[in-house]
Amino acid sequence: MILYVNGDSHSAGTEAVNHFGFAHDDPRYTSLGRRPHPDNLHASYGALIAKELGATLYCDAESASSNSRIMRTTNEYLKTNRPDLLIIGWATWEREEFHSDGQCYQFTAGMNVVDCWPPIPKHVQEAYKSWVVDADPNKKAQYWHDAIYELHQNLNQQQIPHLFFNTLHDFNHNFIQKADWGNSYIGPYESKLTYWHWLDANGYKSNKWYHFGADAHRAWANHLTKIINESIMFT
Repeated sequence: MILYVNGDSHSAGTEAVNHFGFAHDDPRYTSLGRRPHPDNLHASYGALIAKELGATLYCDAESASSNSRIMRTTNEYLKTNRPDLLIIGWATWEREEFHSDGQCYQFTAGMNVVDCWPPIPKHVQEAYKSWVVDADPNKKAQYWHDAIYELHQNLNQQQIPHLFFNTLHDFNHNFIQKADWGNSYIGPYESKLTYWHWLDANGYKSNKWYHFGADAHRAWANHLTKIINESIMFT
């Protein structure tokens, strides 16, 4: 059984055990690049769910990931693989992915692109500045609502069981027409059911970067496993 997980830092387990965001931040794991740090990944909700289900985990999550990267890497994986279960924790709408000279850059509104390491090329910095000026949060929310729903429909057609959730922001906007997600999306229109707000309401406290510890990942894993067993795997 293969469990595929994608998302941002929350799905990568960032800072669940140690302070590392990317594996390459630790001198022992420079060869792993921007993949999750192994110690944090082992404590992540995805690893815990895989263990509970007796599945092999394939984690595509990456810290600071945009939904563009999540969607791109998920579709790339699905071209040649068919997981038994797919879980995605969708990122916030103010992130975007830029492509230049074969490289992918993850941008978040308000980030310091000048002092990033490794350095970001000047022309990519200029593209970022233009994006910030033109960014419309409402249009972004609408776009991702529709794009994620299209992925949901495609997965249904392929009969691939899947479970989505929002890590921080929900789709509860007056201009967005609610869609029928079946059992495949945890509270898409309810703030209290997003990953961060659900854990916070249940007494788990995040650090200043909104990351939770191993105990919170265990709680979220138990929450998702219950939903999977009751509504996803046996429908």
